[in-house]
Amino acid sequence: MLTLDQARAAGLTKDAVTRRVRSGQWRRCARGVYFVDDRPFTDAARIRVAVWSLGPHAVASGLAAGWWHGITQFAPQTVEVTMPRNASGRAQKGVRLRRRDLAPQDIVEQGGLRVTALPLTVIEAATRIRDGAKIMDRALQRDVELPELWRAHMRNKGRYGSPAARVLLQAASDGARSPAERILIRLLREAGIVGWEANYPVGGYKVDVAFPRAKVAIEVDGLGFHSGSDEFHQDRVRQNNIILLRWQVLRFTWLDLTAYPDRVIAIIRAAIRV
Repeated sequence: MLTLDQARAAGLTKDAVTRRVRSGQWRRCARGVYFVDDRPFTDAARIRVAVWSLGPHAVASGLAAGWWHGITQFAPQTVEVTMPRNASGRAQKGVRLRRRDLAPQDIVEQGGLRVTALPLTVIEAATRIRDGAKIMDRALQRDVELPELWRAHMRNKGRYGSPAARVLLQAASDGARSPAERILIRLLREAGIVGWEANYPVGGYKVDVAFPRAKVAIEVDGLGFHSGSDEFHQDRVRQNNIILLRWQVLRFTWLDLTAYPDRVIAIIRAAIRV
Protein backbone atom coordinates (compact mmCIF):
# COMPACT_ATOMS: atom_id res chain seq x y z
CA MET A 1 0.00 0.00 0.00
CA LEU A 2 1.16 3.52 -0.68
CA THR A 3 -0.19 7.00 -1.18
CA LEU A 4 0.52 9.39 -4.01
CA ASP A 5 2.66 11.48 -1.66
CA GLN A 6 4.67 8.39 -0.71
CA ALA A 7 5.14 7.50 -4.37
CA ARG A 8 6.38 11.03 -5.11
CA ALA A 9 8.75 10.86 -2.14
CA ALA A 10 10.16 7.68 -3.68
CA GLY A 11 10.88 9.56 -6.91
CA LEU A 12 7.82 8.70 -9.01
CA THR A 13 5.90 11.35 -10.90
CA LYS A 14 2.11 11.47 -11.07
CA ASP A 15 2.32 10.31 -14.70
CA ALA A 16 4.42 7.31 -13.65
CA VAL A 17 1.79 6.40 -11.09
CA THR A 18 -0.96 6.75 -13.71
CA ARG A 19 0.91 4.43 -16.09
CA ARG A 20 1.19 1.76 -13.43
CA VAL A 21 -2.53 1.99 -12.72
CA ARG A 22 -3.43 1.74 -16.42
CA SER A 23 -1.14 -1.26 -16.90
CA GLY A 24 -2.74 -3.11 -13.98
CA GLN A 25 0.44 -3.14 -11.88
CA TRP A 26 -1.20 -0.90 -9.30
CA ARG A 27 -4.79 -0.75 -8.15
CA ARG A 28 -6.36 2.59 -7.24
CA CYS A 29 -8.24 1.89 -4.00
CA ALA A 30 -9.25 5.45 -3.13
CA ARG A 31 -8.28 8.94 -4.14
CA GLY A 32 -4.50 9.12 -3.78
CA VAL A 33 -4.22 5.57 -2.34
CA TYR A 34 -2.80 2.65 -4.34
CA PHE A 35 -2.16 -1.05 -3.94
CA VAL A 36 0.70 -2.81 -5.73
CA ASP A 37 -1.38 -5.60 -7.22
CA ASP A 38 1.14 -8.46 -7.17
CA ARG A 39 0.13 -9.84 -3.76
CA PRO A 40 -3.02 -10.69 -1.77
CA PHE A 41 -5.14 -7.77 -0.61
CA THR A 42 -5.03 -8.41 3.14
CA ASP A 43 -6.98 -7.07 6.11
CA ALA A 44 -4.00 -4.85 6.89
CA ALA A 45 -4.18 -3.39 3.38
CA ARG A 46 -7.93 -2.83 3.76
CA ILE A 47 -7.44 -0.92 7.01
CA ARG A 48 -4.65 1.19 5.50
CA VAL A 49 -6.93 2.15 2.62
CA ALA A 50 -9.70 3.17 5.02
CA VAL A 51 -7.41 5.41 7.06
CA TRP A 52 -5.26 6.84 4.27
CA SER A 53 -8.29 7.61 2.10
CA LEU A 54 -9.41 10.17 4.72
CA GLY A 55 -6.21 12.14 4.76
CA PRO A 56 -3.11 12.61 6.93
CA HIS A 57 -5.03 13.37 10.14
CA ALA A 58 -7.18 10.23 10.11
CA VAL A 59 -6.62 7.54 12.74
CA ALA A 60 -7.72 3.90 12.94
CA SER A 61 -9.84 3.45 16.07
CA GLY A 62 -12.19 1.00 17.80
CA LEU A 63 -11.90 -2.64 16.75
CA ALA A 64 -9.72 -1.73 13.75
CA ALA A 65 -7.14 -0.25 16.11
CA GLY A 66 -7.63 -3.21 18.45
CA TRP A 67 -6.73 -5.63 15.67
CA TRP A 68 -3.79 -3.47 14.61
CA HIS A 69 -2.42 -3.51 18.17
CA GLY A 70 -2.98 -7.26 18.38
CA ILE A 71 -5.52 -7.22 21.22
CA THR A 72 -8.29 -8.75 19.08
CA GLN A 73 -8.02 -11.84 16.91
CA PHE A 74 -10.03 -10.85 13.85
CA ALA A 75 -10.09 -7.67 11.78
CA PRO A 76 -13.54 -6.06 11.70
CA GLN A 77 -15.51 -5.97 8.45
CA THR A 78 -16.27 -2.28 8.98
CA VAL A 79 -13.20 -0.18 9.69
CA GLU A 80 -13.69 2.57 12.26
CA VAL A 81 -11.72 5.73 11.53
CA THR A 82 -11.54 8.85 13.70
CA MET A 83 -10.63 12.25 12.30
CA PRO A 84 -10.72 15.85 13.59
CA ARG A 85 -14.03 17.66 13.61
CA ASN A 86 -12.90 20.33 11.15
CA ALA A 87 -11.12 17.98 8.72
CA SER A 88 -12.69 17.33 5.34
CA GLY A 89 -13.39 13.85 4.05
CA ARG A 90 -16.21 11.41 3.45
CA ALA A 91 -16.16 7.75 4.43
CA GLN A 92 -16.32 5.18 1.66
CA LYS A 93 -18.15 1.85 1.83
CA GLY A 94 -16.92 -0.34 4.68
CA VAL A 95 -15.75 2.59 6.79
CA ARG A 96 -17.42 4.07 9.87
CA LEU A 97 -16.27 7.63 10.38
CA ARG A 98 -16.21 9.25 13.82
CA ARG A 99 -15.37 12.92 14.17
CA ARG A 100 -13.66 14.16 17.31
CA ASP A 101 -10.40 15.81 18.28
CA LEU A 102 -7.93 13.44 19.91
CA ALA A 103 -5.19 14.47 22.34
CA PRO A 104 -1.63 13.88 21.02
CA GLN A 105 -1.02 11.19 23.66
CA ASP A 106 -4.00 9.23 22.30
CA ILE A 107 -2.42 8.80 18.85
CA VAL A 108 0.54 6.63 17.88
CA GLU A 109 2.10 5.52 14.61
CA GLN A 110 2.51 1.78 14.40
CA GLY A 111 3.63 -0.07 11.32
CA GLY A 112 3.39 3.14 9.32
CA LEU A 113 -0.26 3.74 10.25
CA ARG A 114 -1.78 6.27 12.63
CA VAL A 115 -3.91 4.46 15.23
CA THR A 116 -5.34 5.31 18.63
CA ALA A 117 -2.84 4.64 21.41
CA LEU A 118 -3.19 1.36 23.28
CA PRO A 119 -5.02 2.63 26.43
CA LEU A 120 -7.71 4.40 24.40
CA THR A 121 -7.89 1.48 21.98
CA VAL A 122 -8.52 -0.98 24.83
CA ILE A 123 -11.42 0.95 26.36
CA GLU A 124 -13.00 1.69 22.97
CA ALA A 125 -12.60 -1.80 21.50
CA ALA A 126 -14.02 -3.30 24.70
CA THR A 127 -17.30 -1.44 24.17
CA ARG A 128 -17.73 -2.39 20.53
CA ILE A 129 -18.58 -6.08 21.00
CA ARG A 130 -20.86 -8.01 23.34
CA ASP A 131 -18.10 -9.80 25.28
CA GLY A 132 -15.68 -6.90 25.11
CA ALA A 133 -14.86 -7.29 28.80
CA LYS A 134 -12.47 -10.03 27.65
CA ILE A 135 -10.46 -7.45 25.74
CA MET A 136 -10.03 -5.26 28.82
CA ASP A 137 -9.29 -8.21 31.07
CA ARG A 138 -6.52 -9.57 28.79
CA ALA A 139 -5.03 -6.11 28.30
CA LEU A 140 -4.89 -5.47 32.05
CA GLN A 141 -3.16 -8.80 32.57
CA ARG A 142 -0.48 -8.19 29.93
CA ASP A 143 -0.29 -4.77 28.33
CA VAL A 144 -1.60 -1.78 30.29
CA GLU A 145 -2.18 -0.51 33.82
CA LEU A 146 -5.60 0.49 35.07
CA PRO A 147 -4.62 4.17 35.73
CA GLU A 148 -3.63 4.50 32.06
CA LEU A 149 -7.10 3.35 31.01
CA TRP A 150 -8.81 5.77 33.39
CA ARG A 151 -6.71 8.70 32.12
CA ALA A 152 -7.53 7.87 28.49
CA HIS A 153 -11.22 7.55 29.40
CA MET A 154 -11.30 10.93 31.19
CA ARG A 155 -9.56 12.67 28.28
CA ASN A 156 -12.28 11.37 25.95
CA LYS A 157 -15.46 11.72 27.98
CA GLY A 158 -18.61 12.08 25.91
CA ARG A 159 -17.40 9.93 23.04
CA TYR A 160 -19.41 7.04 21.60
CA GLY A 161 -19.30 4.14 24.08
CA SER A 162 -18.11 6.26 27.00
CA PRO A 163 -20.80 5.13 29.53
CA ALA A 164 -20.17 1.45 28.77
CA ALA A 165 -16.42 1.95 29.14
CA ARG A 166 -16.94 3.53 32.55
CA VAL A 167 -18.87 0.45 33.72
CA LEU A 168 -16.01 -1.82 32.65
CA LEU A 169 -13.41 0.42 34.28
CA GLN A 170 -15.33 0.46 37.52
CA ALA A 171 -15.48 -3.34 37.40
CA ALA A 172 -11.70 -3.40 37.01
CA SER A 173 -11.05 -0.96 39.86
CA ASP A 174 -10.14 -1.87 43.42
CA GLY A 175 -13.72 -1.30 44.53
CA ALA A 176 -15.11 -3.87 42.11
CA ARG A 177 -15.36 -6.60 44.74
CA SER A 178 -18.70 -5.46 46.16
CA PRO A 179 -20.53 -5.21 42.78
CA ALA A 180 -19.10 -8.58 41.77
CA GLU A 181 -20.21 -10.14 45.06
CA ARG A 182 -23.71 -8.79 44.51
CA ILE A 183 -23.81 -10.39 41.06
CA LEU A 184 -22.73 -13.74 42.53
CA ILE A 185 -25.34 -13.57 45.29
CA ARG A 186 -28.04 -12.71 42.77
CA LEU A 187 -27.03 -15.70 40.63
CA LEU A 188 -27.18 -18.03 43.65
CA ARG A 189 -30.62 -16.79 44.60
CA GLU A 190 -31.97 -17.03 41.07
CA ALA A 191 -30.64 -20.59 40.83
CA GLY A 192 -32.32 -21.51 44.11
CA ILE A 193 -29.02 -22.53 45.74
CA VAL A 194 -29.07 -22.36 49.56
CA GLY A 195 -26.67 -23.09 52.41
CA TRP A 196 -24.26 -20.25 51.73
CA GLU A 197 -23.12 -17.24 53.75
CA ALA A 198 -21.49 -14.04 52.52
CA ASN A 199 -18.25 -12.68 54.07
CA TYR A 200 -17.74 -15.87 56.04
CA PRO A 201 -14.66 -16.16 58.34
CA VAL A 202 -12.23 -18.97 57.49
CA GLY A 203 -8.83 -19.24 59.21
CA GLY A 204 -8.52 -15.56 60.00
CA TYR A 205 -9.72 -14.48 56.57
CA LYS A 206 -13.15 -13.58 55.24
CA VAL A 207 -14.16 -15.31 52.03
CA ASP A 208 -16.69 -13.66 49.73
CA VAL A 209 -19.19 -16.52 49.82
CA ALA A 210 -18.91 -19.79 51.72
CA PHE A 211 -20.79 -23.07 51.93
CA PRO A 212 -19.76 -24.06 55.49
CA ARG A 213 -21.27 -27.54 55.39
CA ALA A 214 -19.54 -28.47 52.13
CA LYS A 215 -16.43 -26.43 53.08
CA VAL A 216 -16.46 -24.62 49.73
CA ALA A 217 -15.14 -21.04 49.61
CA ILE A 218 -15.88 -18.77 46.64
CA GLU A 219 -13.66 -15.78 45.90
CA VAL A 220 -14.62 -13.09 43.38
CA ASP A 221 -12.19 -10.92 41.43
CA GLY A 222 -12.62 -7.89 39.21
CA LEU A 223 -11.26 -7.49 35.70
CA GLY A 224 -7.49 -7.59 35.50
CA PHE A 225 -7.21 -9.16 38.94
CA HIS A 226 -3.73 -9.99 40.25
CA SER A 227 -2.05 -7.73 37.71
CA GLY A 228 0.50 -6.79 40.40
CA SER A 229 3.08 -9.30 41.65
CA ASP A 230 2.62 -8.34 45.35
CA GLU A 231 -1.13 -8.82 45.14
CA PHE A 232 -0.66 -12.12 43.35
CA HIS A 233 1.69 -13.39 46.08
CA GLN A 234 -0.55 -12.28 48.95
CA ASP A 235 -3.56 -13.92 47.37
CA ARG A 236 -1.72 -17.23 46.92
CA VAL A 237 -0.69 -17.21 50.60
CA ARG A 238 -4.30 -16.56 51.61
CA GLN A 239 -5.67 -19.26 49.30
CA ASN A 240 -3.11 -21.87 50.39
CA ASN A 241 -3.90 -21.26 54.04
CA ILE A 242 -7.60 -21.76 53.40
CA ILE A 243 -6.92 -24.97 51.46
CA LEU A 244 -4.78 -26.29 54.32
CA LEU A 245 -7.89 -26.02 56.49
CA ARG A 246 -9.45 -28.57 54.07
CA TRP A 247 -11.62 -26.07 52.24
CA GLN A 248 -12.11 -26.14 48.48
CA VAL A 249 -11.58 -22.71 46.91
CA LEU A 250 -13.38 -21.63 43.74
CA ARG A 251 -12.37 -18.40 42.01
CA PHE A 252 -14.55 -16.47 39.58
CA THR A 253 -13.87 -13.19 37.84
CA TRP A 254 -16.29 -10.39 37.10
CA LEU A 255 -16.07 -11.59 33.51
CA ASP A 256 -17.12 -15.13 34.51
CA LEU A 257 -20.12 -13.82 36.43
CA THR A 258 -21.37 -11.52 33.68
CA ALA A 259 -20.48 -13.48 30.53
CA TYR A 260 -20.79 -17.12 31.68
CA PRO A 261 -23.27 -17.23 34.59
CA ASP A 262 -24.63 -20.69 33.68
CA ARG A 263 -21.13 -22.15 33.79
CA VAL A 264 -20.46 -20.51 37.17
CA ILE A 265 -23.62 -22.02 38.67
CA ALA A 266 -22.84 -25.46 37.21
CA ILE A 267 -19.37 -25.44 38.79
CA ILE A 268 -20.76 -24.37 42.17
CA ARG A 269 -23.43 -27.08 42.09
CA ALA A 270 -20.79 -29.71 41.31
CA ALA A 271 -18.55 -28.50 44.14
CA ILE A 272 -21.20 -28.46 46.87
CA ARG A 273 -22.49 -31.92 45.90
CA VAL A 274 -19.15 -33.54 46.78
